[in-house]
Amino acid sequence: MKKFLSSFVTFWVIWTALSGFETQEMIVGAIASLVLAFVVSQYLNFSFNLSIIYRVFVFIFVYIPVFLYKMLLSNLDVARRVLSPKIPLNPGFVKIKTDIKSKTGKLTLANSITLTPGTMSVDVDDQYIYVHWIDVKGERIEDYSKEVSGSFEKILGGIFK
Repeated sequence: MKKFLSSFVTFWVIWTALSGFETQEMIVGAIASLVLAFVVSQYLNFSFNLSIIYRVFVFIFVYIPVFLYKMLLSNLDVARRVLSPKIPLNPGFVKIKTDIKSKTGKLTLANSITLTPGTMSVDVDDQYIYVHWIDVKGERIEDYSKEVSGSFEKILGGIFK
């Protein structure tokens, strides 16, 4: 049953992505995906945990808006620094502690940090991400972690386990 549901969801998502979100197309896609999953699922050696649907929903509707908001704020900060050269800079390398265990989660966190202007991930090891930051604030790892990756890691920790 798990293989059948995994196949159906995969086929239907692919159908919907290729054909669009019109009601008729989604109904035809669901029927075609059911038939195809019924025929093919017994030959596939593939299934996924259905909690992935919840995690994808959280990623799209929670994480991406937070990321875009943080990116906008960072862009405005860097633009302000470029246009007002008298603003003091305090560049440096900081060590960010992460509790995310998944390699994909760490990669997503490091890329999110890099895509936010003013920061760039340089290296990742077991528990830490090393980041070059345009304006270092704080003096402890906890301060750096809260400022640079706090909102990202809180959401990504629930998605990537």
